[in-house]
Amino acid sequence: MFRTWYRRLLLSYFPIFLLTVTILIFASFVFINDISRMETKKADRISASYIVDNVDRTIKEVELSVLAAAERSDAYKRYFNNQGQTDRGTIYAVAQSLRNLTDESPYIQSVYLYDKKSESVLTETGLKDLSGFTDEDWIRSMTSGSVSEGWQPVREYRDKFVQRTPVRVLTINKAMPLPFGTEGILVINIKMSGIEQMVDSMVNEQLSFLTIIGSDGQTVYQAHSDSEGATNGEQLNTIDLERLGWTFSSGIKAGNLFGWVSVISYLWVAIAFGTVICAIIYLVYVTRRNYKPIQVIMNRIEGHQIRTMDHSTYRPDEMKLIDGVLEDLINHMTDYDRKSRENLLLQRSKLFTDLLRNERMDNAAQRIEELSPFSGVHSSSRFSVVLSEINRYEQVFRDRYTRDDQNTLKFALMNVFQELARGADLQAWAEWISTDRAAILFLSTGSDEKMTEEIRLFTEQCRSWVEQNLRISLSFGIGPPVSGPGAIRDSYAAAENVMQHKLLMHEDIALVQCGEVRQSLLETYKYLQMIAEFVKQFRMASGQWRERLEEIFKAFEQDFLQDDDIRSLIQAMLQMLSREVAVMSEQLQDALSTENASIRLKLLEESESIDEVKGILFEYLTDVFRTYVSASETKSYRAMVNEMKNYIEENFADSDLSLKHLSDRFQVSGKYASYLFKTEFNMKFVDFVTELRMKKAEQLLLETEYSLKDIAFKVGYANAITFGRVFKRVAGITPGDYRSLNRGRPISRT
Repeated sequence: MFRTWYRRLLLSYFPIFLLTVTILIFASFVFINDISRMETKKADRISASYIVDNVDRTIKEVELSVLAAAERSDAYKRYFNNQGQTDRGTIYAVAQSLRNLTDESPYIQSVYLYDKKSESVLTETGLKDLSGFTDEDWIRSMTSGSVSEGWQPVREYRDKFVQRTPVRVLTINKAMPLPFGTEGILVINIKMSGIEQMVDSMVNEQLSFLTIIGSDGQTVYQAHSDSEGATNGEQLNTIDLERLGWTFSSGIKAGNLFGWVSVISYLWVAIAFGTVICAIIYLVYVTRRNYKPIQVIMNRIEGHQIRTMDHSTYRPDEMKLIDGVLEDLINHMTDYDRKSRENLLLQRSKLFTDLLRNERMDNAAQRIEELSPFSGVHSSSRFSVVLSEINRYEQVFRDRYTRDDQNTLKFALMNVFQELARGADLQAWAEWISTDRAAILFLSTGSDEKMTEEIRLFTEQCRSWVEQNLRISLSFGIGPPVSGPGAIRDSYAAAENVMQHKLLMHEDIALVQCGEVRQSLLETYKYLQMIAEFVKQFRMASGQWRERLEEIFKAFEQDFLQDDDIRSLIQAMLQMLSREVAVMSEQLQDALSTENASIRLKLLEESESIDEVKGILFEYLTDVFRTYVSASETKSYRAMVNEMKNYIEENFADSDLSLKHLSDRFQVSGKYASYLFKTEFNMKFVDFVTELRMKKAEQLLLETEYSLKDIAFKVGYANAITFGRVFKRVAGITPGDYRSLNRGRPISRT
């Protein structure tokens, strides 16, 4: 085996070491001064950049805070859209906002609004005329166009009501209303004294200096301008602040620049050479010592792979060989651990499912002892199953969280169940059995009564903790204690049955006692009769429909129906009601339309109790009943039917007569008109009109010599072909044959 690793380890230090020492000894004479200058310049630039960023951020925050207040408050828009009328409430609101902005920011000198229409200025103290305003000259320069919009150079500002001497301010102009308004101007004056104090606090007057130069080349401010020798020194950096057009010049003061640099003597060179010799000796020693563990490893690897290496022409060095062996070992161990965990989880989940379904129960107690978190399981152990379901899973849990968040929360729920059970000294085993439902298997260690009470307290604690910390609502169904693994299915079936009656549970935790498990069959005919009676009372505009609906809900509770059965019956009831009363008017058709019914059914799907379902349904049906009664009272039913009948008998020969024509004539819907005929005469509107036309056609065929075409026109048909086809369908023969066979016979009058 080649000892390449030893030589590599020994020699790998030398190039960098010798290069570094050579540079330190021979190049330090030339570059040490430049390095110190560069580092000082870099440090100065970082400091100056920090100051510039703080100044930029400060003025930007002031600007954004004022603009945000103007955008949030509608008072600013009302002030500029007043159309010449003064709204004192608006003026007061804007002035209060300006006053709050000035008080909250230590950098704002003043903020005011100029209205071009009224030539008035609104400040934090109230509304003022432009004439005589302390900043009148500035406003007129803005309106004349000599001052553009945006940040302006530093100027002097005098507030004669507050200050006697002028102060230096930094001004920004914004067109109002935001963002591109032309009705006025928003003016923000920022105190230069605040900016100057901030700059002074960040500049060390003993070591460095900072000068701010404006866009016009004039000095805006010098940091610590009151100290002596503020400008004596060497300038190192200049940074531009484009927002204001300022240039920041910074540097080191004279007397402090590079004072720490000393002269390198020959003694240092001797020390450096001695250090190199000591370092070489130390490197050899350390390399030899570090190579011993690798040599031991290589001896062991060679002992296992000697045959392979003898037959191989390629001889890898030590590091590659060790790396390959370790990589193979790690991959094998990782795969083994992963497969072991996956296999254990699959076996545990499969065992849990088998216990709930009572499948493959051979050696069930032994398998539970080996795979489950339970201990002390035997064939006569008592178990209890608890089902936990996420309430409103589709509407809340799945829509609120992403897929990754859902998996995380479900994993957290499993941990919560296990930790709370462990804290209550309960042996529990929890697994997800569907997307929104988890099952928890408990091993009883005491009496059934005590165990049931402990499980009930556990579920209450789980529900409360999860709702408070995870914002998830849970429902629990507690199955009765059973004896032996083979009976776990019975406890699971009982818990599952009670979870199918969540509307009738009246609480989020339901406890099933022994002997309570029953699956009631839905008596469909019974409920259809009750629904038909309810619809009848509703159609008769009788207030007893509420009593009938109450009876239906009482029957739901007495028969302990499942949630799906309750919702299906309610949907059938709404469909039957729609068929009976929706034809009365357009409003009823809209109220009972599929779209509105779907909205109500969605609300019913999201309901968590039978009382909530009843409240939603009663509210909806009450609104529909009011609309129905209003439509019924609009016009007398019997009078409308007779009027329609007379109108049809007088105008049946009109070819334009149709349900639409009739609905436009009597201001009712076409469906309602058809419904009236069906109810009163037990025939459709079309059949009623056809009967009138055929009687008139028989009379004309027997008493006149009109052609079939003329008769067709006289009885309301556009052509003889249509008339002949309808006549044959009704009379069984063609019009011509009817005239030939019945000519001379008396016509029966009915």
